[in-house]
Amino acid sequence: MLRLISALLAVFISTVHAEKNPGESIVEAARSQIGVTTSYDPAYVALAYPGGDVPMDRGVCTDVVIRALRKALQADLQALVHADMRAHFAKYPKNWGLTRTDRNIDHRRVPNLQTYLKRRGFSLPVSKDPADYLPGDLVTCTVPPHLPHIMIVSDRKSADGTPLIIHNIGRGTVEEDRLFSFPLTGHYRWK
Repeated sequence: MLRLISALLAVFISTVHAEKNPGESIVEAARSQIGVTTSYDPAYVALAYPGGDVPMDRGVCTDVVIRALRKALQADLQALVHADMRAHFAKYPKNWGLTRTDRNIDHRRVPNLQTYLKRRGFSLPVSKDPADYLPGDLVTCTVPPHLPHIMIVSDRKSADGTPLIIHNIGRGTVEEDRLFSFPLTGHYRWK
């Protein structure tokens, strides 16, 4: 009987302490930036490596993703993107005229993140169906006229059932109903 009680207690404790799914953890980590990251600042900054970050009160859309993945999953996009770009530089966009990697900025550029996420097999189809977007998914779009942008799908929804997104589009990290505001260019789910 004591063994049965011990086994049941172990199952109960493991259930209570089970890890959140990655999407929930990503959303929680992204949401923790709201009210902390209060400005949009695209300035080039020399960063520590690995684990470098711009000051927490500022950043761009990619910084929301970088911080959320680092906090939620211990995934350091600075190091991951840098390593993949060094090994496969020709596969990455040449939008900035670079001839080699730059660990201070490469991971902070949406086209580079799109390439990295696709290369890792995290791509999903882009659709207009809100049900296709789960909490923690990463979505890229083009803000007119031609600015690439990345956002995190929230676990909260608008009145019509469309998932909210968490991003920094100019006034710091916010959570709002903007999933389909701009033409979508990518959909990714961290595995």
